[in-house]
Amino acid sequence: MWPILCHRSVSVDFTGCIYVFWNLLSPYHSFLYPRATCSGNSASDRTVWCDYDISTDYTTEVPDTGVTREYYFELTEVTVAPDGYSRSALTVNGSIPGPTIEADWGDTVVVHVTNSLTSSQNGTSIHFHGIRQNFTNQQDGVSSITQCPTAPGDSITYTWRAMQYGSTWYHSHFALQAWEGVFGGIIINGPATANYDEDKGVLFLTDWSHQTVDELYTSAQVSGPPTLDNGLINGTNVYGEDDSSSQTGSRFNTSFTAGTSYRLRLVNGAIDTHFKFSIDNHTLMVIANDLVPIVSYNTTVLNIGIGQRYDVIVTADQSSVADNFWMRAIPQVACSDNDSADNIKGIVYYGSTASTPTTTAYSYTDSCDDEDVSDLVPYVSKTVSTEYWDEDETVTVGKNSNSLFRWYMNGTSMVVEWNDPTLLQVYNGDTDFTNTSGVIELPEADEWAYVIIETQVAVPHPIHLHGHDFFVLAQGTGTYDSSVSLSLSNPPRRDTAMLPASGYLVLAFETDNPGAWLMHCHIGWHTAEGFAIQFVERYSEISALIDYDTLNSTCAAWETYTTANSITEDDSGI
Repeated sequence: MWPILCHRSVSVDFTGCIYVFWNLLSPYHSFLYPRATCSGNSASDRTVWCDYDISTDYTTEVPDTGVTREYYFELTEVTVAPDGYSRSALTVNGSIPGPTIEADWGDTVVVHVTNSLTSSQNGTSIHFHGIRQNFTNQQDGVSSITQCPTAPGDSITYTWRAMQYGSTWYHSHFALQAWEGVFGGIIINGPATANYDEDKGVLFLTDWSHQTVDELYTSAQVSGPPTLDNGLINGTNVYGEDDSSSQTGSRFNTSFTAGTSYRLRLVNGAIDTHFKFSIDNHTLMVIANDLVPIVSYNTTVLNIGIGQRYDVIVTADQSSVADNFWMRAIPQVACSDNDSADNIKGIVYYGSTASTPTTTAYSYTDSCDDEDVSDLVPYVSKTVSTEYWDEDETVTVGKNSNSLFRWYMNGTSMVVEWNDPTLLQVYNGDTDFTNTSGVIELPEADEWAYVIIETQVAVPHPIHLHGHDFFVLAQGTGTYDSSVSLSLSNPPRRDTAMLPASGYLVLAFETDNPGAWLMHCHIGWHTAEGFAIQFVERYSEISALIDYDTLNSTCAAWETYTTANSITEDDSGI
């Protein structure tokens, strides 16, 4: 019988336990070095962390823990029924979500990935969403950009340093594979801007369909995004109404003890759904957006776009009102189509068992907006300087020669090649990037780049940048022009923000991280349909950072596999 190792400070409610061998060489996770002597923090002093605290500028100062966290992932093909309706899926270690990666601020994380997707003939790559990968661009895990896909039967190892702290997730960056089930949470322990008693771990909000997303992709290209069947909270939900004898599945539930405060790490892992999150009668104290700690504020209904994360604290102070309360993940009709929009719910219960709540939802306005910028105040204050480069990227949509929908930025719909990733081109000294690669070169170090993204299309988009936290200088509806005021003094800072429908988003970041960094819409259909560009940052420094042997061997294995099995690319390549 193997001992059970539960991550400290994380309730088994959300993340469960991991079985490990006595010698700590499990197929899931092992500690290669002892934990650092620092104990982190406690419920009464969450603002501190060892010799650091919440005011430490984590972009320039990181604990040297000497600790390596090692994980072993196997991608497998399974049959799942998360809402009681069976279908095929792709998973990490057989579960949806996959295992949670946990580390302390400053640790080194090593993730071994074996691709066993032999029946579906899927390649793969694993992206660690929001991890800046400082000077480790090759570990970013993006097919056609930082690597060739890892072929079925092959393995790859990713190594990166936890230089930020907070909550995020990993997911496949190959075709639509992430939304077939290849994703999981990441927790990096560190200080927080408010105290809490218990950490409930990562809480995924996702949409779900009874057909695979690959089966739906053709209709998405021909007719636009399909209506999805359901949504899941941490990988589970019912299908059908509570008063229906045909209802299947089971709801997510979690227990509260009166007087206790809980940290929830919310992640929107949907393919095409903007959620509003709430727990009836309870208040959410928001302490972080993406991997950026913020000055805490209170709300009752929280906007969370695709790819975004929010850390919230909920105090269990409503036991006198009821024993059971609805936890709600509500798709916004303005930009999301879901047949179960009013029934993606979990249960928060006081006492020993959960039962069906009778509580009432908070009122809200249906919209696909970010949280108010005035609320998203980074705790570590930073100021944006004058740009040395700026680019206006106009977003449009049209159909290609096969009458399939494609998204464009400045007239280009990204198509990059699986077998010729950007990093391989850079290593080979190639500077002649194709028009469809969407390359924008930023050669200068430590300068400010401004990106203006605007659209006249009445569809909002969650815009995600790899390799950086960006600063949100402006965001609004209408046309962007010089009369729009830019916020340069400690504006919101994150890695995913909403481009409003028929509006604009102005972002800024420093060129402090050499590499090829993707920027894209995080709606899965749109990524596959070319809504992306890439920044080749500090080209002259990238080659020295590349592990050519690993890059080349992965590409060689992929070339051999695709040739032998006649695999062809039919999307953007990312």
